[in-house]
Amino acid sequence: MQAGQVVVQLADNIMVGHVGTAQLAGVSFANAIFVIGIVSLIGFSQGLTPLVGESMGRDDHRAASRYLKNSFLLNTIVFTLVAAILLVTGLLMGKMGQEPEVLHYARDYYFINLASIVAMLPFFTCRFFAEGVGNTKYAMWITVISNLMNVLLNWVFIFGHWGSPALGVSGAALATLISRIFCAVSFLIILTVSRRMGPFFREALRIRPDRETLRTLLFLSVPISLSGLLESMSFSLAAIMVGWMGKVELAAHQIVNSLSQLSFMVATGIGAAATIRVSFQYGAGKKEETVMAANASIHMSLFYMGACGLLFVALRHLLPSVYSNDPAVTALASKLIIVLALFQVADAVQLASMASLRGLKDTKVPMVYSLISYYLVAIPSGYLLGFTAGLGPAGVWVGLLLGLFAAAILFYVRFLRICRRKGLLPSRRGPE
Repeated sequence: MQAGQVVVQLADNIMVGHVGTAQLAGVSFANAIFVIGIVSLIGFSQGLTPLVGESMGRDDHRAASRYLKNSFLLNTIVFTLVAAILLVTGLLMGKMGQEPEVLHYARDYYFINLASIVAMLPFFTCRFFAEGVGNTKYAMWITVISNLMNVLLNWVFIFGHWGSPALGVSGAALATLISRIFCAVSFLIILTVSRRMGPFFREALRIRPDRETLRTLLFLSVPISLSGLLESMSFSLAAIMVGWMGKVELAAHQIVNSLSQLSFMVATGIGAAATIRVSFQYGAGKKEETVMAANASIHMSLFYMGACGLLFVALRHLLPSVYSNDPAVTALASKLIIVLALFQVADAVQLASMASLRGLKDTKVPMVYSLISYYLVAIPSGYLLGFTAGLGPAGVWVGLLLGLFAAAILFYVRFLRICRRKGLLPSRRGPE
């Protein structure tokens, strides 16, 4: 299900890449900015899941409904603010040092995509509530259908089929907008008619928002959102730095970044399951099962992302050709894939560890660790290696690799410390 969130961008990148290198670079640049807002919104909405999960662990359904009502109100305010910030940021694209041709296509894609935030509000709120309740199948099927819809509409709008003009980059953005509206409408219908979800929805309608619940959601959601924002911004800054090197470099970077997102988001799905299970077991007072859920997510993430790394290396000459026909782009992308394969293990550990910490409602210190990992390690080292040392895009990617390893170590050590503090693991000092 998590992978479906990036398959939309993946399909856009592949199909736009066959229109031209400048078009692919433009979509890459637009996504580098747009994803900052989307990740922050996803992170903010995720604050609902552990609270609902813990309530379900205590069998307190009214509390779960109360969190749903208050979360929708809070999300409406935050989504509106983020949309306004993204609008202003889009108007300032011309001051970010990109080539004029790339900038033209980036604007075409960006501003149509911006309208989809209206659809993301109900979808993310419903989705993360459903995850807290322990139901993930609805979001999975909605996302699968919407992705198939996006691919079909890309074919129609980008290349001009079934009577549609060939809209190119704008067509890809229009297809994405329509598919996201479908996601929102579908989930709202399910939330109102489902036997399992309907009672929560009807109860939420009768509940009034209250300051205490809003405060609880806010204090948990803001650090989660900022942690995701810090990480996504580091990758966006990396894309901007690579864009200074040229459109070929930026197009190659986008190919590798798309592959990175695909493996990343599946592992994020495993992490989401960890947040659900950890919060549920902790709410039910089951100490051993809480730790087992977290460890299982780390092992599963390591296995999956390690396998992805091996697959990336084996197919490094084939995968770039799926995105682009430009020999210069595909040759550079195949080299960058080597670095991508190396940081799969670090990415797996940091994702699963952070997700488990969210299940225990520990979010503030991990936010600080994100700041350290990405802005004291990843971005400075990426700039030094990419420009000062002359390694180009490969140097920027090595910087990201170093930042991910720092995050993996910090998050995992933090998880062990919190487990000992909460009595989920024995103290290092042993029994007294």
